[in-house]
Amino acid sequence: MTMIADNLQRIHDRIAQACQASDRLPTSVGLLAVSKTFGPDAVVQAHAAGQTAFGENYIQEAVDKITALTHLPLQWHCIGPIQSNKTRLVATHFDWVHTVDRLKIAQRLSEQRPAHLPPLQVCIQVNVDGGPTKSGVAPAEALALAREVATLPRLQVRGLMCIPEPAPDFVAACVVFARARALFDDINSAGMALDTLSMGMSADLEAAIASGSTLVRVGSAIFGERR
Repeated sequence: MTMIADNLQRIHDRIAQACQASDRLPTSVGLLAVSKTFGPDAVVQAHAAGQTAFGENYIQEAVDKITALTHLPLQWHCIGPIQSNKTRLVATHFDWVHTVDRLKIAQRLSEQRPAHLPPLQVCIQVNVDGGPTKSGVAPAEALALAREVATLPRLQVRGLMCIPEPAPDFVAACVVFARARALFDDINSAGMALDTLSMGMSADLEAAIASGSTLVRVGSAIFGERR
């Protein structure tokens, strides 16, 4: 087994243990392997160990990687900020986008999504703790944006994504993640049909799972420290 395969097993064990502690099924939480800054070889190793969903932050780097790996049945998630001049690349090459926080970006993704591809799966990014350096729509505006995006062709709204500021401990992390879960529940109660709550990373996935995450995004704990 490779280091990446060993690390993936450790992450799956952490997910299973966190689910058990929260009386959740391990199958209720998906794993997104964040492969940014690592080359196609690392993705191939992860795929050989059973991983199929990969997250990328840097769009041009990701497109090069996606193009090099078209022979593998992989699912690609854009989890980085999207500038207007990059929407066509995202709409053409990715399966999911987690970082929609403006209607303008969603409109461009909708217009530029090729007709022969399935709808682009979308998460609304929410700045759940008001972090000054974080992207995302304010929680109070998330429902309105989700409703607007849901009217656009070639897009399917699936859920919410958040990247809160690092918390000092498990309890503090749970407090912030619980806000995202409450917002997720409120939006569903308002008539949306969200099924994805993308939150939790290498350092805080246990707190995210305890708070209701359905998809954790793990990079360094799988691929190693970034150069």
